[in-house]
Amino acid sequence: MSINTNGLLEGKVAVITGASRGIGEAIAIRYAMEGAKVVVSARTVDDGDHILPGSMNSVVQRINDAGGEAAAIRCDMALAEDRIALIAETEKLFGGVDILVNNAAVTYFIPIADFPDKREKLMFEVQVHGPVHLAQLAMENMRQKKNGWILNISSHAALHPEVDAAASGGTVYGMCKAALERFSTGLASEVNDHNIRVNAISPGLVATPGVVHHGLVNDTNKDSVVPVENMAEACLRLVHDHGGPLSGRITYADVMLEEFSLAPAELI
Repeated sequence: MSINTNGLLEGKVAVITGASRGIGEAIAIRYAMEGAKVVVSARTVDDGDHILPGSMNSVVQRINDAGGEAAAIRCDMALAEDRIALIAETEKLFGGVDILVNNAAVTYFIPIADFPDKREKLMFEVQVHGPVHLAQLAMENMRQKKNGWILNISSHAALHPEVDAAASGGTVYGMCKAALERFSTGLASEVNDHNIRVNAISPGLVATPGVVHHGLVNDTNKDSVVPVENMAEACLRLVHDHGGPLSGRITYADVMLEEFSLAPAELI
């Protein structure tokens, strides 16, 4: 596969948060392959800046070396001023945002009895308040154009667990993702008349650096691991109207692949 400058996202400006590695990186690359001008945003600027592999600059280089168009803008999603700067700098570089993907996350797996207040507030800031704020900022351009897409990356953790399920310390994470999903459907109804599409999607079990770091892949579930390309392809379908607009969906990568007979593309 290669960059198709006349692809499905030709001329679109896409901002992806948490795009220095894993799912965010894959989404950024897939969108660039379809002709989008991509802003890769995260906190990790260069390789070696974080305990996990990957960086904004390496993703941008990967896209630009293949003939795409991408830029890196550092953003700490916990800081309102960084979120404001992200959209402002994107507009200076490429123009108004057409596609916003809220993927960034910070996660601690700690039982509620021991969960520090500071960390709970940080998780909600990054995974709930931050996406709401970025959507508000990006929608200024979308409302003027009467066109745009907002995609929120959720998780199966948003589903209610059984009472007798083994405790994992994921309650706060699940709360954040449940809130993000309710935000997605609510916003979708508010901006439908402006032709702005809003959806939330969960990836299934992808062996990203973060997932591996938290030990979420183990002997009992390793056979359920799916390629990151599956998620990237599903996320592509949710940010264009070719084949019909999609909005207000709380969906899953495997559901999207089956419903639309999508074949995941090999990433550049």
